[in-house]
Amino acid sequence: MAESDREKVHPLVRAAAEWSWRLIVVAVAVFLLATLANRYEEVIVPVALAILGTAFLIPLVDWLDRHGVNRGVAVAFTLIVFLGAVGGILTFVVQQFIDGLPDLSTQATESVNSVKDWLVNGPPGLKQAQIDRVGDDIIAMIQRNQDKITSGAIATAGVVTKIATAGVLLLFLMIFFLFGGGHVWEFTTRLIPSGSRPKVLEAGRAGFGTLVGYVRATVAVALVDAIGIGTGLAILQVPLALPLASLVFIGAFVPIVGALVTGGLAVLVALVTKGWIAAVIALAVVVAVMQIESHVLQPFLLGRSVRLHPVAVVLGIAAGIVSAGIIGGLLAVPLIAFLNTAVRSMYTQTAQAAEAGDDEVQVGIYAAKADPPTWDSSDAPGLNGPPGTSDDDGAADADPDDSDPPTRPDTTA
Repeated sequence: MAESDREKVHPLVRAAAEWSWRLIVVAVAVFLLATLANRYEEVIVPVALAILGTAFLIPLVDWLDRHGVNRGVAVAFTLIVFLGAVGGILTFVVQQFIDGLPDLSTQATESVNSVKDWLVNGPPGLKQAQIDRVGDDIIAMIQRNQDKITSGAIATAGVVTKIATAGVLLLFLMIFFLFGGGHVWEFTTRLIPSGSRPKVLEAGRAGFGTLVGYVRATVAVALVDAIGIGTGLAILQVPLALPLASLVFIGAFVPIVGALVTGGLAVLVALVTKGWIAAVIALAVVVAVMQIESHVLQPFLLGRSVRLHPVAVVLGIAAGIVSAGIIGGLLAVPLIAFLNTAVRSMYTQTAQAAEAGDDEVQVGIYAAKADPPTWDSSDAPGLNGPPGTSDDDGAADADPDDSDPPTRPDTTA
């Protein structure tokens, strides 16, 4: 009787209903994961950033390890050099900002005064009293919201404390991820049923390989963006050219959107301080650098490591910014790239028999075992792109499991 009732429903309606409830279950699961991530944001964000930092530094650690340096010493040396370089660059940039701020303020004041003079004596023909009234209104608004500004400063102090705490956690995690992150991942996969454990283990390794290629290429692209735009601003003698170039470097870690926003800020500073001619030239420099990035650098450096359609990149960044702000936009593309490679890897792996209990890698939760040097090799998992991608035209190869298309008995006559 049940089978007879089922046959009365049109196959398309039945298929749509089955897809619908499955999609609802998936949507609920995604919502619960997003809620959990938002609840524990102070922990999840440092973990995600530590994974990206590890992906950037681990080739150097592995190279030192492969050349006979003790892995613990290699981790310590790499982190000390990295933190020293970042600290030195930040100190230099902040000092440049402090030195250039008076000049920027002077030129900005002159530009504002010239705009006021044009509004009064130029075609708009506004009265001086109207211009002054606008300034008085701004001052009055600041005075009315003084309490909010003060509370915002207190909140900023709280944010600084959170950032410091997250920074300590991030550094702690990076030490152990660089030293034995592979064993940490092996221990984590023990939560997976034994039949699927080898596939998940290899998928995670391939996904991390994609992160290694992504971070390495993104740093190179961001450096080229910063040098190109910073050189143009310096030639135009725009104040704070070096801090603006540093901002472009940071913004370039958010593909497409970051470079566009920070480059627009550089153009705005050029407009305020040097006039519209300099702003047009700065805009041309920004556009030229972004074109070189899009058509030369990213295809050459990223190659098959991260092959994502621009639509997926933009939508992912938009979803990340809406859901988690700037951090979400920063982590969106690496997450999509990781999942893209991991899922492809799981689809293309040959089913492996579950290992016997005595053959499984036993990793204690408190064990700290050094990883073998792997990620400095050019053939490391995931560095050459997700499985199933073509070498020539970038099109995805057919999945080996899909060689014979499945039949659909419910739609055949």
